[in-house]
Amino acid sequence: MLAREKTRVVSIGNVKIGGENPIAIQSMCNTKTEDVAATVAQIHRLEKAGCQIIRCTVPTHEAALAIREIKKQISIPLVADIHFDYRMAIEAMENGADKIRINPGNIGSNEKIRAVVDCAKERNIPIRVGVNSGSLEKDLIAKYGGHVTAEGIVESALDKVHLIEDMGYDNLVISIKSSDVLMCTRAHELICRQTDYPLHVGITEAGTMWSGNIKSALGLGMILSQGIGNTIRVSLSADPVEEIKSAKLILRTLGLRKGGIEVVSCPTCGRTNIDLIGLANRVQTMVEEFDEKSLKVAVMGCVVNGPGEAKEADLGIAGGKGEGLLIKKGEIIRKVPEDQLLEVLREEISKFN
Repeated sequence: MLAREKTRVVSIGNVKIGGENPIAIQSMCNTKTEDVAATVAQIHRLEKAGCQIIRCTVPTHEAALAIREIKKQISIPLVADIHFDYRMAIEAMENGADKIRINPGNIGSNEKIRAVVDCAKERNIPIRVGVNSGSLEKDLIAKYGGHVTAEGIVESALDKVHLIEDMGYDNLVISIKSSDVLMCTRAHELICRQTDYPLHVGITEAGTMWSGNIKSALGLGMILSQGIGNTIRVSLSADPVEEIKSAKLILRTLGLRKGGIEVVSCPTCGRTNIDLIGLANRVQTMVEEFDEKSLKVAVMGCVVNGPGEAKEADLGIAGGKGEGLLIKKGEIIRKVPEDQLLEVLREEISKFN
C-alpha cells in the first residue's frame, strides 16, 4: 500500500475524506439538474457502478430547488457546482447540498463570497475551492512569465483558501486542475507541501474515452503514486458510468482500492483460433457483476502458452480450436466447448472464495 500524505478529515454528507479514509470516487451528472427524474436515474446508475460522491450543476433557481427532491431519492452525497451567481450557492445549501464547489474568483465581490461562506458556516457544509488552468487570473499569468504555470495555479488556489479562512471558515477541500498532465502533476506536488486540506484530483477536460482514459491514468497515476489525493474524478466525454469504471481500475492498479476482478488478456497472435478480442471484452463486462470478489482472471488465446501465462491468475481460460481450457491457479481443470467458455468462467467466479 502506498504511503499517503496526511490531511485533515472533511465530512461530505455520510462520506468522510482525508486522514486515513479511502480515496473516494466522484463523477458529475450530465443531465439538466432541473430534470429531477433524469438526474435521479443517472445517479442511480452511477451509485450502482460505485460512485461515492456526485456533483450536479446549479445554474438556475429551478436547479437549486430540484436538489431537495433529488436528495430524497439518492443515497450518496451531492455536491452543487456553482459558477458566477453566489445566490445559487446559497439556495443549493438551503435545499440540502452536502458540499458546494465554487471558484471565489468568479463569484464576485468579497461581500458575495462572505454571504456564501456564512451560509456554509451556519450549516457546516464543506466548500470545495476549485481552480482550473483555464480560469487563472491575468495577473498570475503575467507574474509567471506570461503563461499558465503550476506555480500560478497553486498561488491562485491558496489565495482563495486564505480569503475564506480570513472570513472564519476552514471546512474546505481544494481542487486544482489542468488538461496538461505534467502541469497538473507539478501543481499537486507543490500544493501538498503548503496545506493539509484534502485534495480532489483529476485531469480536467481529459477528452474522449480513448484519449481521456490514457491522460487520466497517467496523470492520476503520477499524483496518487506520491500519496497525494483524497477524492478523484476521471473526466471523460462519455457516459459518466465509464468514469467510475476507469477510476476503480486506476485505484486498484495502484493498490489503493480492494475488491473487483482484474482481467488480464494476451494481445493475440497467429496461433489464436478463437475470437479472443470479443471473448476478452465479454469477460470484462461480465466480471462487473462481481465487484465484491477480489481475484485475477486471465483470458489467453491459445493452449500452447495459455496455462503457463495464466499461472499467476486465480482463474483463467485459454482458447483452442472449437474448445478451450479452464484453468485454476495455473492447473488445467477441464476442456470446455468454445461457446460455453464464458458461462463456465462465470460459474467458477461465483464459486470462488
